[in-house]
Amino acid sequence: MAERRFYHLTRRTLEQTLPGLLEKSLERGWRVLVLTGSPERAEALNQHLWTFRPDSFLPHGTAKDGHAEHQPILIHPVADGIPDRPPNNANVLFLTDGADGQGLTGADLICDLFDGNDPEAVSAARVRWRAAKAGGDDLTYWQQNERGGWEKKA
Repeated sequence: MAERRFYHLTRRTLEQTLPGLLEKSLERGWRVLVLTGSPERAEALNQHLWTFRPDSFLPHGTAKDGHAEHQPILIHPVADGIPDRPPNNANVLFLTDGADGQGLTGADLICDLFDGNDPEAVSAARVRWRAAKAGGDDLTYWQQNERGGWEKKA
């Protein structure tokens, strides 16, 4: 059983939201695996994390960069297969693009980020919520407020 947080993005995009959540994760000493829906999305996030803010640095890499075990933040497309355990020994898993991380073990915290402006993404997140609840995960639901901050709704 893991702690699973659903993040309903309504005011900001994934690219605007993810870096802040990754910064907070690193501040807490956590290692992170980010699962993406495609290799193209993984590469776009990889490039974005280098440039999202001039005064910030998020140490990260992708599976194709090699040395996954040394990456504090590893970006991994599900198209490359979902590993049994995080290759970088991550204790936090971020799911994007509807990735569900089925079969992956070892994460203490799972953060499922979904686009609240996309009805299909919302519907798919509801399916993942029900499956996680049936699996006994400890669930919380967070929604962006008007300022882009997070409010716990459930």
